Amino acid sequence: MENQNVGSHAAANEFYNFAANLLVNEKKNAKDVQSALVGKGLSESAAFTIVYNLEVEIKNAKKESGKKDMIYGALWCVGGTVATFANIGYVFWGAILFGGVQLIKGAVNYFSES
Repeated sequence: MENQNVGSHAAANEFYNFAANLLVNEKKNAKDVQSALVGKGLSESAAFTIVYNLEVEIKNAKKESGKKDMIYGALWCVGGTVATFANIGYVFWGAILFGGVQLIKGAVNYFSES
């Protein structure tokens, strides 16, 4: 019985990995991935569930990455601005520019719908 559970978990992981590879690495859309899963022997509802769960996880990962980029971008930008205004004699434009770009990139990822 326990051996059967291990086998079903391994099969489920294989389907999830296959679908994740298609969605993330090969940039396939959800319909194509569902069709590929059905072609591998899954039911329509199981394929839909896998694709839906993966899309939710991908969206959450993008949002989390965006939040982290916004925080670090803001820190770089503010740090560069403070160091510039501290009258050290240098303009820390690299830190300001890098932070601004990272902040904008993070905001785009965080607020994007896809």
